[in-house]
Order: sequence, then C-alpha cells, then structure tokens
Amino acid sequence: MSIPKTIVALLTISSLHLLLHITASSNGPIKTIVVLVLENRSFDHMIGYMKKTINPSIDGLNGDECNPQSTQNPNSQSICVSDDAQYVESDPDHSFEAIKEQVFGSGEFPSMSGFVQQASSVSPNLSETVMKCFSPSSVPVYESLVSEFAVFDRWFSSIPGPTQPNRLFAYSATSHGATSHVKATLLKGVYYQSIPTTLFFRNMRRLRYVFKFSEFGWNFRADARKGRLPSLSVIEPRYFDVVGSPGNDDHPSHDVAEGQRLVKEVYEAMRAGPQWNQSLLVVTYDEHGGFFDHVSTPYKGVPSPDGIVGPAPEFFGFDRLGVRVPTIMASPWIKRGTVVRSPKGPTESSEFEHSSIPATVKKMFNLSSDYLTFRDRWAGTFESLFTELDSPRTDCPEVLPDVVPLRKTKAKEDAKLSQFQSELVHLAAFLNGDHYLTRFTDEVTKRMTVKDGHEYVGRAFSRFVQASKEATELGAHDSATVDMRPSLTSRRRVP
Repeated sequence: MSIPKTIVALLTISSLHLLLHITASSNGPIKTIVVLVLENRSFDHMIGYMKKTINPSIDGLNGDECNPQSTQNPNSQSICVSDDAQYVESDPDHSFEAIKEQVFGSGEFPSMSGFVQQASSVSPNLSETVMKCFSPSSVPVYESLVSEFAVFDRWFSSIPGPTQPNRLFAYSATSHGATSHVKATLLKGVYYQSIPTTLFFRNMRRLRYVFKFSEFGWNFRADARKGRLPSLSVIEPRYFDVVGSPGNDDHPSHDVAEGQRLVKEVYEAMRAGPQWNQSLLVVTYDEHGGFFDHVSTPYKGVPSPDGIVGPAPEFFGFDRLGVRVPTIMASPWIKRGTVVRSPKGPTESSEFEHSSIPATVKKMFNLSSDYLTFRDRWAGTFESLFTELDSPRTDCPEVLPDVVPLRKTKAKEDAKLSQFQSELVHLAAFLNGDHYLTRFTDEVTKRMTVKDGHEYVGRAFSRFVQASKEATELGAHDSATVDMRPSLTSRRRVP
C-alpha cells in the first residue's frame, strides 16, 4: 500500500506556547521536563520481552503471540514473535491504510492480527521482520531504565497514522486533520541534531523563537551541567543516516543502538546536573512503524480533538488511537520498577497517548489557559507518578550501560529518502524559499539520496536561521516571520 499523498497545512496555531512559555510555578517536585520523541517502533518490538526478564507485571510478551499469514483463511500458517531482532534494514508500511489492516485484519474489532498479512503484501521476508522483537540485552539502556524507573504499558500513538500527525499531537493535542505526513512550517526552542520537526508549525517561525534553537552537541550537556535547562526542553534526534553522523531516531533502517546512545547521553547529562532532583525525562515514540504489538488499540470513546475530518477516501474522524508505543519516564521522584497502566480518569475511556504530555504540563505547572482541544481534555495525565515519594531518590544510576552497535556496515548514504525524510526536505524548501520554484516538486525528493537530503536540509535550515537573526538585528518586530526567496546559490543546488 502506498503512503497517502502529502498535504500542505500551514499551521498557524499557538498551541506550542503552552509547552514553550511555562511561566507559572510547578505545584509538585518536577520543575524541569525533557522530552525525547523517537521514531517508528512498537512497545512489544522494543520492550515486550522485559516482562520475562525484568518485571512480570509489564503487559508484554509470553512468546506465543502469533499472526496468521491470512486473516481470512482459518487454516493459514502463522508467524510468531521471537526475541532475536537485530538491525532492521526494511521500513515496514505504517500508512493509515496499512495500519488499519494491521490492527483490524479482516474484521471490525482491533484483533491485532493483520501485521503478517499486511507485511506479506509488501514483501514475503518482511512478515517475519515485523514479528521479531529485541531481547532486553540488545537494548540495554531501556533495560536499565525500565528496571530503575517507570514504563507505561498502555501508552498509544494518538492516531493510527505516520510520524508527523502523531508528533503534532504531542505538542498541540491535534494533527489538524492530517492523517498523512504534512508539508508545513514551525519554529520552537529545542535542542536539535537535524532540521527540527518542530518547524512544522508556521506560527513558531516568528523571530522571537529563533534564539530558542540550540544544537544538541555540547549545548545540552553544558546547560544541564550549569543548571540552565528550561522548564521544558525537547530533544530532536538525527533523522538522516550518513557516514560520521548516523541517524539516532530509531527509524528503520537506522541502528537502534544509536538511539540507545542518545537516550544514555541525555539521561547521564541530566543525572550529573544540579537540576536532577527536580527533573523528569520522557522518552516515547511517535508511532509503531508497522511492527507487531499484541494490545488492542482503543477504538471506542476516543474524542475527536476539534471536529476536523481527515481527507478522502477514509474521512477519518480522529476517534480511535494508534498502536501502543514504548514510553519510559526517569526521575528521582519515581519509585524503582514502576509499571503504569491505565490512567485514573478524567473519563472512563481515557488513555495515555501523546496528548497526555500537554495535558500533564498544564496540570503540573498550574497553567490557567484552557485545554488545547477535546483530546488533551480527555487524555490521561501522569502527575500523580511523582507524589509517591517524600524525597528524591539518591540511588538513581549515574551511568547507564554501554551499547554495542547492531549494524555491521556503514550508513547507506546513496539510499532513497524515506517518506518522513522527504517531508523534512519539503519543510526545508519552505524555509529556504525553494517551494516558490516550479521545478521543486515531489519528483525532486524522489531523486534525492539520503546524503543529498541531509546536506540540503542542513543548508536550508542554516540559511533560514541566519536570515532570521539578521532581520532581528535590523530591527524587525519579533512577531515577524522571514519569508525566504530562493537565492542564485540555492537555485543551482536544488537537485
């Protein structure tokens, strides 16, 4: 199945103000929150086997979970889960249409029986790939964090769709009608390693936000060491996989070992800093990436955020959640070995999903503003997780385990762009003004290699930031947005 054609959505919402301009004081022990959203892995795929080795109360895998090769043939052979996942080169389908088949199979109930059938329609070998899961020792950083802190075993992606719509929910509790990736624009204060996906919000491209962007590198470590982390920080991983700068977002075909190293680096920097005793690290995934999970996705009692209906042919009402994804939280205020399941309200059908982040931030920081949408008003919140201890723990590990690479080869720089990377290139084209060029079409990204895309988005983002800073120095109002036009240089460089 093909991924739906992307749609242009120039988002003008100010929802991210909730997350970026926390001026109210926290009514609990947590004053500093760091959020890291990784890519395209299901809960069972990454954490399922920790039920056997770490904590039997985790709703993980028994090892006998299977999917038939055909959901319509009762005599069809099945493929079962295994704990021998290694480096995954293939990128399973995670479009809206594919996820519907994975979740519902051939029925009307979310039986989670269609993963093998859907994968087989793409490639026979892929059907085994989507059922393979990692042994805990292959993801040692998560093995340690799940043992030491909290894992949520009923945290779902916000919609049964791909990356960008789900990332939008994490920041604004809606995807504004998008069920596929969105070509759009945004700017927000983050620690970035590649072009920030938070630039998909047009409103946040304003000059007042340009100086909130910092390269992750030494900046995050320095700010953590000096106690300068803001109330909420967002870490953006590397979305392109090139030699010398491997992708660490966990999106196939990137090595999950690189994602483990990123989580390790973030945690250890926070742990060593003076803000640790008031800090929370949230690690989650945008969506499941087409990999198997056995827990049925909620499909009743889920409110539409804003009444917007998705595009044809499905006209999705945004009234069911996506597949369960890994979510881990680390803080000295969390009891060791905590497993969090269903929330206690605010409604009987409420679940933990990406909208739980802005919903919890609102409560924890006593924000007087209303909820962003009906979805975050409904989503479960997790502020009670930090009320079970009278004082911060002193036994939290200072160092997490080292990670062994799973991939034995170099990055494939000449590979074609993934759908998500293609969207990042289109975002860069908006920032750089190249979208004004009639020859900058979808065909351009189809011709690009990963190395081409990496270099293009780097140039475009740098040019946009530099122009924004120059506009500020010239006295432009901080509410203005730089509207770039293609330069002679960029015209020559567009593939």
